Amino acid sequence: MLLTLGVFLWAAIHLSVALAPAARRALIERIGLNPYKGLFSLALVAALLLIVFGWRAMPPTSLWLPPPGMRHATMLLVPIAVILFISARAPTDIKRIIRHPQLTGVKLWAVAHLLANGETRSIILFGGLLAWAVLEVIFINRRDGAWVKPAPVGAGKTVLSAIAGLLISALLIFLHPWIAGRALI
Repeated sequence: MLLTLGVFLWAAIHLSVALAPAARRALIERIGLNPYKGLFSLALVAALLLIVFGWRAMPPTSLWLPPPGMRHATMLLVPIAVILFISARAPTDIKRIIRHPQLTGVKLWAVAHLLANGETRSIILFGGLLAWAVLEVIFINRRDGAWVKPAPVGAGKTVLSAIAGLLISALLIFLHPWIAGRALI
């Protein structure tokens, strides 16, 4: 229950920016930009806490058993997802190819985890975040209109961003037992 509530709250908070811009503007006018950002951040922290505590409280009841090779596919896809995720804020030419690299990274991360995990809590978490990221891209594209590609930054910066993504992926593999309760290697 907590996990589902956390995923729903995470999605609702993020989607509200694109779905209710007038309500967002009115709230900012009423309380100010910085208090709004503070409330937005606190709500996201609450969603994350619900997700973490919900994950830990929910028993890993299997709905299906993934084929053995899917774990390897996950280990291949997650570093790509991390590279995409960080490229949204880094100087990289990936943003010239993919309009929403951060949300594309979230979608790839979620799909990768769904390939290797068949228990209920994984389907709620990764399926829910996948659905949110898909909807977020749709609503942002509808709100923002035509895509204007950013100027090129060069292969060097793109490669550095990719290396940073690989290093972060290695760190996540190392920290996975503490994050998710399961060692990967």
